[in-house]
Parts: sequence; structure tokens; C-alpha cells
Amino acid sequence: MSVVSLRDVAFAYGNRVVMDGMNLSLDAGTLTAIQGANGSGKSTLLGLLAGVLRPSRGEVLAMPGVRPALVLQRSSAPESLPLTVRQAVAMGCWGNRGWLSRLGVGERVAVDRTLEALGLSDIARSQLGELSGGQRQRVLLAQGLVQGSRLLVLDEPTAGVDTQTQTRIRDIITQEVARGVTVIEATHSDADAAQAGRIVTLAQGCVVADTATTLVG
Repeated sequence: MSVVSLRDVAFAYGNRVVMDGMNLSLDAGTLTAIQGANGSGKSTLLGLLAGVLRPSRGEVLAMPGVRPALVLQRSSAPESLPLTVRQAVAMGCWGNRGWLSRLGVGERVAVDRTLEALGLSDIARSQLGELSGGQRQRVLLAQGLVQGSRLLVLDEPTAGVDTQTQTRIRDIITQEVARGVTVIEATHSDADAAQAGRIVTLAQGCVVADTATTLVG
């Protein structure tokens, strides 16, 4: 069953066409790795799947009720902003109720559970500006996970973090897929791509390879 599909999608930044005629479908409970050189269209594809970008032609079709959760490499919130780890993770709930509303009991439980899963409970009161790169990456992932989305869109989730953090993030992704969540991640890491059941390779905004993999482990 397809959770999200691109049908004959084109996209341009001004007059510069970066994608033309993209067709791609992602099934429920699958992990797909997106690879390709810088400028191949990976970030554009993620933006289209997450609904951040709108195609200039074609359609991006998601199952009813699916609100994609996009996890970027860096937060849009300045590190100087007086925001704690817990507050940053709780921001993931704003899409459901608005930023001025207080979190419900279920949402607070979800935030606590996600902090624990990513090893962030002990630093929940720390300021974002105090964190290491690996800790910030885990905060961003937690912010995406707490949304409870059935479609998780990840941009280089293990880039620039230590081995322990890489392992923790990969374990979390595996658990999400086992729960039936559809995960798509852009990655330059062949080792990370080998964990996916499918690798889609892009070049100049086109799919040049789409292969199933033999899962590692």
C-alpha cells in the first residue's frame, strides 16, 4: 500500500528546473535510502515529500490523514534562543494544536517517552546552545518522532555524529519501520543505505537507479 506517491512531478527554483517527470511511490512500513551527488535533487525530493515544496507540475499524493514529519540536519531555531531540549522536542506537537496551546497529557507522555528513547532525558532541561552536534541531531529526530507521523522524512540523520549516536539513531529508525512507519532518508553513507530495503539514486533530478537491497543484520 502506497503511503505517498509522486506522479510526473516537476520542480524549479525560479527558471532553473531541478526536477522534471519524477515518479516514485513509498509503501507503508518501508525504509528507502536516497543517494546521489550534491545537487542531484535529494533535498528537493525530501521537501516535496514533506509538503514543504509544491511541484510546478504533477502531483504529490499522500494517504488521507498522513502528515509527514521532516527532520533536517539543523534546526531552524537559532542556537542562541533560550529553548530547552524538552521545549524543542515538544515543538513537534505544535502542528496538531498550535504553539500557544498547552500540551495534553498524551502529548506530554509522548515527549517523555521520546526523550527517553533517544537518551535525552538527563539533558531535557539543558539549553540548545549547550549541546554537542550529536545531541542536537538527536533532539531534531525526537522532534520529528513525537509527531507520531506515518511518514518520516530524514535528511542525513547520522551525518557528523559519533558512532554511539549513529547506532542509537539507526536503532530508532528500525523500530519505527517495524511499527509500520514509512521512512525515507537522504544519505551519503553506503553503510546507512545498506540498512534500507530500497535504494533510490538520483542524478540531475532524475531517478537513475531504484534497487532492492539485501538487508544487513
